[in-house]
Amino acid sequence: MFSKFTSILQHAVEALAPSLPLQEDFVYHWKAITHYYIETSDDKAPVTDTNIPSHLEQMLDILIQEENEREFGETGPCMEYLLHHKILETLYTLGKADCPPGMKQQVLGFYTKLLGRIRQPLLPHINVHRPVQKLVRLCGEVLAAPTENEEIQFLCIVCAKLKQDPYLVNFFLEICQDPVLHCLCSRQEMSQAAENSWNKSKASFARGPASESFLGNPEKAKNASTPDTGQPLAADKTGAESARETELSQQADEVSVSLNQLGMSSEGEAAANHSSHNYNLVNSLLNLTKSPDGRIVVKACEGLMLLVSLPEPAAAKCLTENTALCELLTERLTVFYRALPQSMDPLDIETVESVNWGLDAYNLKEDATAFPGKRALISFLSWLDYCDQLIKEAQKMAAVKLARAVRERFLVSVMEPQLMQTSEIGILTSTALLNRIIRQVTSEALLQETIYFILGEQREPETLRDINRYPLRHRLIEHCDHLSDEISIMTLRMFEHLLQKPNEHIISNLVLRNLEERNYAEFKPPCQEDKDVVENGQIPGAVDLEEDPLFTDFSPDNRVLSADWLSVSPPQTPDHTKPDGKTEVHKIVNSFLCLVPDEAKSSYHVEGTGYDTYLRDAHRQFRDYCAICLRWDWPGTPKPFEKCNLDSRFFEGHFLKTLFDRMGRILDQPYDVNLQVTSVLSKLALFPHPHIHEYLLDPYVNLAPCCRSLFSVIVRVVGDLMLRIQRIPDFTPKLLLVRKRLLGLEPEGPSIDHMTLLEGVIVLEEFCKELAAIAFVKFHASTTP
Repeated sequence: MFSKFTSILQHAVEALAPSLPLQEDFVYHWKAITHYYIETSDDKAPVTDTNIPSHLEQMLDILIQEENEREFGETGPCMEYLLHHKILETLYTLGKADCPPGMKQQVLGFYTKLLGRIRQPLLPHINVHRPVQKLVRLCGEVLAAPTENEEIQFLCIVCAKLKQDPYLVNFFLEICQDPVLHCLCSRQEMSQAAENSWNKSKASFARGPASESFLGNPEKAKNASTPDTGQPLAADKTGAESARETELSQQADEVSVSLNQLGMSSEGEAAANHSSHNYNLVNSLLNLTKSPDGRIVVKACEGLMLLVSLPEPAAAKCLTENTALCELLTERLTVFYRALPQSMDPLDIETVESVNWGLDAYNLKEDATAFPGKRALISFLSWLDYCDQLIKEAQKMAAVKLARAVRERFLVSVMEPQLMQTSEIGILTSTALLNRIIRQVTSEALLQETIYFILGEQREPETLRDINRYPLRHRLIEHCDHLSDEISIMTLRMFEHLLQKPNEHIISNLVLRNLEERNYAEFKPPCQEDKDVVENGQIPGAVDLEEDPLFTDFSPDNRVLSADWLSVSPPQTPDHTKPDGKTEVHKIVNSFLCLVPDEAKSSYHVEGTGYDTYLRDAHRQFRDYCAICLRWDWPGTPKPFEKCNLDSRFFEGHFLKTLFDRMGRILDQPYDVNLQVTSVLSKLALFPHPHIHEYLLDPYVNLAPCCRSLFSVIVRVVGDLMLRIQRIPDFTPKLLLVRKRLLGLEPEGPSIDHMTLLEGVIVLEEFCKELAAIAFVKFHASTTP
């Protein structure tokens, strides 16, 4: 109470007394602080019981006032005094000793306000960045310390200053092995960095003697590491002013003795500190990310994000090689992942609300939609979002290394065993989580590493013998055709989301590498005999459905094999190919639209289910895919047959093989599975690559022996369907009823025989319309200038 009364009285006296020049006032407050250490006999009293906080606040106000009264960048005498006499060094020493108790908080606050409120660049000065660097090392030493809030505020303001002038980060890198060599190198780097920073800034300390003393004169810089409350060199002052400064210098000697007696001297500290090989600013922030206070953790994460974005290569290298940042990211991902329940509903994983890191406040009591493990899932997704955003903001080299660490230490070490297990519940949960990770990742580097983790890095054509060359890829594709429909659907959905990511390796690894040589097509150079055949109305190499083994069981008078149905096959006309090699689009569209026989069609009985409904969606989706693929430099036309290796045996690849096998069983699979299979195939067909278009969307491609395409697979399905239709009474009315129930136009009623088959036919009809729409949109996009 007495100290507070004294402080109030002092302020009153200062208010009534005549105002002193700013420099004298500044020196007065600093002398008041130093006299405390000379005269005090009780170093256990808290700093709040002294006038030190008030004097520090007054000094700061004076510095701000002085700057406001001068031109921008001009250094005033008070700032010169602070720099010359290494006041920040002395304050650091007092803060490190925390004498009196609570002094560390006061020092941290003073540093933070000084760096934050003074507009001129201070960090380039050796008597600023050196004590700042030392003070950084004191932050995060003790978890849940009473100074945590002040520490994080100080570290964040330092990070913000480095963001403004990234080259200054070199002052905070300590990676040299030899302490002596490091000390010499650091002084050269600091001097050069300061000079560069000064050239960049409008403000220049060259106006005052301080910059000359320490940046332009190496001799004077030799003593820069000595803590000093002292005064300017006597040679710089004359007369009465010099006498006054001599008196203050004597007082400074007394302060130094007092500090030594209190065990607070920093002599010899420079050499000890230079033996550190760490990026101490990062390490201090990493320590504070372990704080039990969530607000401190968020601020520390923000500081790390500022530092990783700095463009300096040396900082990026030190960040990934000399700090524990990679370990922090991956270890927390692992901890959060392992905290998840072993079994979770995939729908819960897929539909949980979007999570932004630092904003994952969650109240279980207030959450009416909570499910087991939701809190743990939100924590995992929140930290994943932070890793993703950190890598997105990081300098390019740092981003690659951070992403690779996530792949090696989390995806491979933790997730891969979960995806490779045999437990169906475990497979389903881990695949759903992988799907959520794919959807959430947006940074280029992390997405690349995630794709390599899932698919491997191979790009050469596949063969049947080496499809299991990358075990995880092989297992995931096999899961698309798993005995469990749930696993199949979830894995297919994962691949569907993967195909929508802006990375060329995905489509190349899964599909394009097997179509590169176009050996799915049989190349026959045109000859005179072929021309004669064409003139007679036949297409060389065209498939005659009447000779297909699937159709030989029909009787000649079968109504399904009428001439009307046969006319839906690719029209046998000599003008089906345009001079530029592109099949006329209307013939392709009709080939798909007429592929399903009229007896198996039901959409024309229901309004709003026509072919035109797919055109709008196809146009929008194709435009999106073109935007993604624009920078991949794909060719506009297929590779000429003359340049293709047609002798090699064609294999569509493991992925397309699985999808085609699934498509071939569309009449015998559950409705949800069929929807997912056709959805993935339609996404593939949208890619604007000529080989994909030819292989998946051109019914007229002349397939090589033992090869199949998407159209040929559907033709086989239709042939099988025609056989089955004959054995189902009232097929068309039942088909229409099932369609109306699926659309919600009819209430659920008694079960219908052959439900799986009827649902499969509906999906088949809709899929053919979708393929027709995609082919139409792609053709017109390629012909529109």
